[in-house]
Formats: sequence, structure tokens, C-alpha cells
Amino acid sequence: MPRHISPSNVLTMRLRQLRLARGLTLDALAAAMGGLVTKQALSKYEGGKAQPSLRVLTTLARALKVKTLELYRAPDVRIEVVAFRKRSQLGKKEQERVENLVARMLEDRTRLQGLIAEDRETDIPANAMPVRTLDAVEERADELRKRWNLGDDPVARMTDVLEDHHVHVAEIDASERFDGLAAVARGDDGTVRAAAVVSRRGVPAARQRLNLAHELGHLVLKTGKGVDEEKAAFRFGAAFLAPASTLRREVGVRRSAIGLDELLLLKRRYGMSLQALVHRLHDLGVINDVHAQQWWRTINTQGWEKVEPEEAPPEEPQWLRRATLRAFSEGLLTAGEAEALLGEKVEEQAPTSLVEHRAFMRLPLDERRRLLARQADTMSDYYRRDPNWREFAVAEPGDE
Repeated sequence: MPRHISPSNVLTMRLRQLRLARGLTLDALAAAMGGLVTKQALSKYEGGKAQPSLRVLTTLARALKVKTLELYRAPDVRIEVVAFRKRSQLGKKEQERVENLVARMLEDRTRLQGLIAEDRETDIPANAMPVRTLDAVEERADELRKRWNLGDDPVARMTDVLEDHHVHVAEIDASERFDGLAAVARGDDGTVRAAAVVSRRGVPAARQRLNLAHELGHLVLKTGKGVDEEKAAFRFGAAFLAPASTLRREVGVRRSAIGLDELLLLKRRYGMSLQALVHRLHDLGVINDVHAQQWWRTINTQGWEKVEPEEAPPEEPQWLRRATLRAFSEGLLTAGEAEALLGEKVEEQAPTSLVEHRAFMRLPLDERRRLLARQADTMSDYYRRDPNWREFAVAEPGDE
């Protein structure tokens, strides 16, 4: 959306975006406002057919948990949802909530990048890596690893790799029917300012990492006619986490069988689920169709499609917290703005000397005088005992 959009149009866009991001219906928002206006009036505000009064605006902002001025802030970037992975049962309202929540989040993070001078052009080849076959996906994954200087080793922390390249990582509370989302933030000139990959909160590390790599595939790949986008993104994610050359070197080019203990070792090394590893080994031709089928039956009968052995907690993204606290400590954000970004209380900490000075000045005058006199006596004793200080002392009458 252009930044020169009129204030009234900004308001209509913001009202709808924030309401949907909060998962509120018009009825629910009207109730949250204490019945000050009807849902019909809210619908007119969102449609640009009426303008709310100052009192209504203030109440709207409070119900939507933002400052009133935020309702008129024009977006600095245009958000494009590149991919939304969901199951067929996911309802339209939940999809709208997730999309608007992510759009709002990515706008905020892009603005934060600018505050801390990290708004340079990003190294995200959005929709710029063409593939005409699934096998070509392998080359694209290797190409991006090389572009990002990752070498051939397994990725230690997927969240760090993404955030280092302005691909923001977010986990949201969502239905199990939601799998993942990828979005791009573009400036007025069309350049990519940032991107986001989103997964559902509470997913174990192995699944989380592949979900993030999968969404990265949706961000960068440009699939040709006849190439299944989902299969290409899955193949890209697996290839990005476990490069073919490295995996073949460690397990061999052809295997007649592979056991659970070895798969668990690979799971620890590559941070991928057993299911994903079996698929990866099969795609590379390391194991044949028969052995892969055996493993998929085992995974199914053991219930490992949902919970696998040796599950690890998900990786924690760090950029948002680090950048927010930095901007806050440098005075670029108020405590309220920092808390809105982090969703938690931010402690305003003054320098120790300032805190002590304020505490001292709150004491009664007599108490302050007594403490100053004691401090003067202490320092006087110190200087009398210090031989180095005596060299600088002024000679008293009678001293030789």
C-alpha cells in the first residue's frame, strides 16, 4: 500500500486489519467497546462510509490495544503473503486472522529495522530462483547456502540463519490445521525490505526447523509449469538442512537398510524428524522404495507421525527481543512501544549512579548532611594512609 494513502483510507485499513488480527467479529468489537457503537457503525467505519468521533476513536484504540495515533499510521511497506499452508478444515476467519496478524507483525519489525539502522536492502532472492523440475530444487538450495556463506555443514540454528538475513521468524498460537506461512515486505520501489516465515507455536524443534526451511522455499523459489509448489518447497527445505553431498558422504550413496539408532544420530546432527530423514534418503536414492515403505509403516504404527523419540524444544527466535531492547535503551522506543512489540513488561533501568543520587536526594536534609560528613571523614583517613597521595600533599608548616 502506498505511503501517500489518505488518512481516512489508512483508518479503514487499520481498523479491519487490527480487528481481524485480534480475531474479533464486529459484534465482539462492539461488545469490547461497551456498546458505545453498534456493529453496523463499525462496518461503516471499516468501509469508509462514516468517520468515528474522537471519543469513539479513543475507545476503539483501547479495545484494539493500540494507541489512537496508531490507527492513522500509514504502512511503510506493502505486505504480500507468498504462501499459506493449511488443511482444508481451516476456516476463512482463522485464515484472515493469521494473515492480518502476520502483516501487522512484519510491518512492526520492518519499522524496527529502520530504527536501529538495519534497513539496508536484504539478501532475500524473493521468488527469484527458477525451478523446472524437482531435482533442480537441490541446486537452488545449495545456491542459497553458498550465497549466505553457510558451507556444507548442518545448520546449527535455523532461526539464527534466517534472522541474520532479515527473514523474521515468528511462532503464533493457531489451530493445528495451520501449518505455516511465508510473507514478504516490499518498499515503495518494489525492493524486498524484509520477509517472514511463520509456524505454529509448540511444534518440536525438528518439525519447526523443517517448517521454517519449507517456508523459505516458498519465499525464494519460482516454480515452473508442472512443478508442484508444495513438493518443491518440501524438497528445498530438506536439501537446505541436509545438503546432498554431506549426507551421502556420511551415510553412503546406496544403502540396503538403515536402523533406528543411526536415524536418531542423524536426527541429532541435522535437526530433522525421522519422517523427514526417511523422505530425504529416499529422494536421494540412498534407500529404495521398499525400505522407505517399511520405515513409513513403522512410523505410522509407532505413532511417530505426531510424537517421535528424542523430541527437542523448538528454537527461540532472538532478533525481535534483541532489537527491541536495543532501541528502547537508546531512547528510540518508549516503554509502552517496547512492551507492545514484546508482549511483556519492560523494566526502565536508570544508571546506578542516577538511582543512588535520586535515593539520596529523597532523604531528609539532616540525614544527607550526616552521610556527607561521614564520607568526608572516610576519604580523609584514606588519603592520610595512602603513601602515593602524600607525594602530592602540600607541606604543612614545620615539615622538612
